[in-house]
Amino acid sequence: MSGLVIRRVAIAGLFLAGGLCGSPRAEDAQTPSDPVGAMVGAWEFSNADHDRICRFNFRADPAAGGYKLDIDRNCPNVFPSTKDIVGWAVDNYGALRLLDASGTAVIELTEAESGIYDGFQPGEGRYVLQSAAAAPVRSAEDVAGEWAIARGTGKPICLLTLANNPAAADGLALKVKPGCDSFVTRFAPTSWRMSQGELILLSARGQTWRFEENDVNTWQRVPETADPVLLVRQ
Repeated sequence: MSGLVIRRVAIAGLFLAGGLCGSPRAEDAQTPSDPVGAMVGAWEFSNADHDRICRFNFRADPAAGGYKLDIDRNCPNVFPSTKDIVGWAVDNYGALRLLDASGTAVIELTEAESGIYDGFQPGEGRYVLQSAAAAPVRSAEDVAGEWAIARGTGKPICLLTLANNPAAADGLALKVKPGCDSFVTRFAPTSWRMSQGELILLSARGQTWRFEENDVNTWQRVPETADPVLLVRQ
């Protein structure tokens, strides 16, 4: 074998060895995505107009057919189809399936873009599921106006005005109208503010009532209780 041929064989061997050695490193660099880890956490479930909203908490604990899913107590009132949902799973095609206790899919959603899923259900229309971080946040200007505080029955027990002008260093002006129930007057709200998507009423004693949005016209006090307290736009 000539010296030229020997050199060509040696060079080819080096290229082949380099390719074999480099292949595992390329595979290591392409870390597969974790569909479970990507879903775990707080998400917002709404209609297309974003005027009906409830909240989901995806968990990694095993459940029938997938993993556990916690939904707000008020979700079935906003979306009746969610009343039996207790779990979730992602199928081989990337579709998100919301499951009942037997592991049967009640709602199926497809990923529209990163962090946002959508789907459709006859009678309820289009759904949008988005991570809490991606969900739009209401501003004080969006929320200012006339509101009523109501208990679980829905009957107003107090009327108040949320203004958009400062009342104190940490809040905006609030006016309680005459005739409020003692449940509200004992708390005695004097100002309000928006903080991380929550509407917060503040008293002169430094106490707070926190509310999360159920829909554009209704906010519910959190944490939830057996006798919910609502803020209802008038």
